[in-house]
Amino acid sequence: MSQTTPQQVYQPTLASVQQHPLPDWYQDAKFGIFIHWTISSVPAYAPTGLGDISDIFAKGTEAYGYTNQPYAEWYQNSLRIKGSPAYNYHRETYGEDYPYENFAPIFNEASQQWDPDAWADLFNQAGARYAVLVTKHHDGFLLWDSQYPNPFLPNYRTTRDVTGELTASIKAQGMKMGFYYSSPLDWTFTTEPILGFADLFSTGPTSQEYLDYVENHWQELIDRYEPDMLWSDIAYPPHGDLAKLFAYFYNQIPDGVVNDRWFQLPLHLLKPENRAALEHLIDQQMNGGGTTLPVVPHCDFRTVEYSNLETQAPFKWESVRGIGNSFTYNKFEQPEDYLTAPELIRMLVDIVSKNGNLLLNVGPRPDGSIPAPQVEALQGIGRWLAVNEEAIYGTRPFSRPGDSLADGAKVAYTAKGDALYITLLQPPQGTLQLPDLPIAAGGALTLLGSNQPVAWQKEGQDVLITLPDNLDWEAIPVLRLEMTK
Repeated sequence: MSQTTPQQVYQPTLASVQQHPLPDWYQDAKFGIFIHWTISSVPAYAPTGLGDISDIFAKGTEAYGYTNQPYAEWYQNSLRIKGSPAYNYHRETYGEDYPYENFAPIFNEASQQWDPDAWADLFNQAGARYAVLVTKHHDGFLLWDSQYPNPFLPNYRTTRDVTGELTASIKAQGMKMGFYYSSPLDWTFTTEPILGFADLFSTGPTSQEYLDYVENHWQELIDRYEPDMLWSDIAYPPHGDLAKLFAYFYNQIPDGVVNDRWFQLPLHLLKPENRAALEHLIDQQMNGGGTTLPVVPHCDFRTVEYSNLETQAPFKWESVRGIGNSFTYNKFEQPEDYLTAPELIRMLVDIVSKNGNLLLNVGPRPDGSIPAPQVEALQGIGRWLAVNEEAIYGTRPFSRPGDSLADGAKVAYTAKGDALYITLLQPPQGTLQLPDLPIAAGGALTLLGSNQPVAWQKEGQDVLITLPDNLDWEAIPVLRLEMTK
């Protein structure tokens, strides 16, 4: 009689939840789709032409960065900053007294045209293995019919069960489903603008009423929709019991994962008289223009935003970004503001070679249609993965992420079993000479997607590869090399 290993029961303590292993599905997936779709897609405005968020924060003060916020989903905060580009746009387009909440019925009417199966089909064609939906962003608008409505705006939600409908469509395609939820910020509870990194923490609601609201929502999302991932943003209310939440999630979904954006500050640091101490702590911990967050007591993977790691990491991580410079749809972005499929493929390979996943965002219009440059980018990634998927899915880091050669060529490495995959990120000048590769004697060297043999020879510790003359460099070729066992 066969026996099964009993499921671990997690206790509501950090010591217990820290025993949770990273599940293979997340290690193997490598590529996911983020979806920012909220009522900020109605005005669909953020200033353009200034670069991405890291570029903007590098140009001036924190206040400059938030005033010129490139994320359209931050539109409501930008309205609170008098004289900001969004403030001026809103006043000229809608009038000074037009409240942000008025976009909700417009969004709800337009979203009746949305087809969740079409999204799931596109994400599957793109080669994504999981999706993460923003169920509530900082504006507080809910994408499901919660039994815990907003205490200030009771009908502040989608009239369709967006969360439930998309979850069903995504899972029907065999993909995993995750939920983003803005834990520390909800602008329906506050009125102060965010003008600096410390404000991310000090302006968030800290009442027991808000904590109950957040905890009830997380538990409801887990119970009703059984997500595979909990994706918090920025932080978590300072007096919340995270170990209890994580244990509850893991006991319901043993193969679930949580990200690292659950940072909790002591409540006393959020008081006005301790502002200098708060700013000092944030300056110490938040680097990379605010795109990398502090270490937390427990997570299954780390996150970076609109950035990459310079070297291979010993821990699992995820890079999150839009195809353009905003997460939510910005109708003022031009084709040149979007990354192309080849650029994103090179980014994906580089991230995977460093032990990361790419969570790439789409920002649909209010009616659910996804802008053409975003669709074209996803389709291009999908076509490349259809040929080269074995170099991505299920791979593990090689001893180094890649090599930059003397002639300017760059290659990235991934490994699986006895196979080493060499992605040619830039074409070399002549013979490809790669240092110190553990190639098997007589090992086969093949080009993925082709039966064409590729000649190679050893020269000391180097491997010299004679590439075919007819390689399509726009297709970003990948070589499969049989390694020494």
